[in-house]
Amino acid sequence: MFRKIISVAAAPVLTARIITGFIFLSEGMQKFLYPETLGVGRFLKIGFSHPLFWAGFTGYTEIICAVLLLAGFLTRLAVIPLIIVMITAFISTKIPILTGKGFWAFAHEYRTDFALTLLLFFLMYFGSGRYSTDNLLYGKK
Repeated sequence: MFRKIISVAAAPVLTARIITGFIFLSEGMQKFLYPETLGVGRFLKIGFSHPLFWAGFTGYTEIICAVLLLAGFLTRLAVIPLIIVMITAFISTKIPILTGKGFWAFAHEYRTDFALTLLLFFLMYFGSGRYSTDNLLYGKK
């Protein structure tokens, strides 16, 4: 009898973890690879005090939490710092666009952040899913 490798019910959570994990892994790494435009320089431009600290802290947070998401380990815990990162990005970069350039410019700039934030809340609600380290360690036997 043919067995499916990934069940239909488990696929959405696994897909959400992979998409979200790789995006945050990439963004976290880029804070160190391109410090002038995406790391310290960006945090300085936005107006953060101690931009060196905040760029590094945010970069490491995104990388560590992304690896946890990709492994499906402590997923619900890992999304909390990422939600805080997204809220901070919304307040510091997107609200000024909304108030300065209007709704449509804001909607354009916020589209990716909005999708990622929804994925984070999805993962907070559903957890790691069937194909995860969490399920392997703590799932029903």
